Amino acid sequence: MTVEKQRPDPQKSLVGFRVGDVSYAVPIGMVREIINPVPLTALPHPPPAVAGVADHRGEVVPVINLRARFGLGRPTEQRREKWILIAVEGRTVGIVVDQVTDVFGTGGEELRPPPELGDGDARRGLAGVTNHDGELVFVLDVERFGDLTAPLDHALLSEETT
Repeated sequence: MTVEKQRPDPQKSLVGFRVGDVSYAVPIGMVREIINPVPLTALPHPPPAVAGVADHRGEVVPVINLRARFGLGRPTEQRREKWILIAVEGRTVGIVVDQVTDVFGTGGEELRPPPELGDGDARRGLAGVTNHDGELVFVLDVERFGDLTAPLDHALLSEETT
């Protein structure tokens, strides 16, 4: 019996995860690493969704708590919580998720536009919607995290100079 070596599937372009009861994904090309949570350092006056910063391999990484970003309370089970480190505007940003699920693709389909829900559309930061395993998956626009963490750059620089 011959065993064929499996090759990476070019159709697998998204990393899936859950926050609360909802499925989300980010483009796999933006993902640097998936890690277990590490100690955080709080910053003065951060945006509400920013949990703090972490030292990861010598780099100061801002960490965004998606539960806070989406207006959800604390999870009942933190055992499976992971951080997905993504590349945003030339730096690494961590996002806290309840559970990483899988790597998948859109099956060759284009992303559908996210639903228009009013004034908060820009804050939601959705790039599009797809289906996976029979449920809707919201694909995040990771570039929005750069806007969210930009004020931290100024705070970190001013702390270093004082």
